[in-house]
Amino acid sequence: MPVDAGDRIARLLTAREAEEFLYAEAALLDERRYREWLDLLHEDIRYFAPIPSNLRRDQLVTQEWTREQQDLAWFDEGKVTLSQRVQQIETGIHWAEEPASRVCRMVTNVEVLEAAEDQLRLRCRFLTYRNRLQDEQNLLIGKRFDTLAKVDGAWKLRRREIHLDQTVLLAKNLAVFL
Repeated sequence: MPVDAGDRIARLLTAREAEEFLYAEAALLDERRYREWLDLLHEDIRYFAPIPSNLRRDQLVTQEWTREQQDLAWFDEGKVTLSQRVQQIETGIHWAEEPASRVCRMVTNVEVLEAAEDQLRLRCRFLTYRNRLQDEQNLLIGKRFDTLAKVDGAWKLRRREIHLDQTVLLAKNLAVFL
């Protein structure tokens, strides 16, 4: 069935709007503008990063990732704890971020999975490079599943599920926001 040109343009514009949001978010974090980043978060945000397991192929679908609010996770946070993490970094005595890391976040392969007037469900890939002190380097690579909700005419991040592509954390800590 042919797709209406108007529908196609609307989908392209929605996808571009989602990309712009994610790119602007990455820039705020790279520039250590954490308070402005917090403003992009919905009051009911869920920031969740399950831990994967190495399993046989037939177990992957149901058991590869830990379960939200039931199992251990890299992150399982809301707005309060994310705000507390920012406050801690801003003290200047946060052991994992003093001196501050140099971080570069790349977001790619942004796909709009579902679109409604006031909500978008997205999937993307990310690469986060972190350099700390003289010789500490970390690459954090994975997939994200985000939900954006429109609040007062602006998009807010309501949910982020982060799938890191490593079962053992190779970095000394996860003090960066993904």
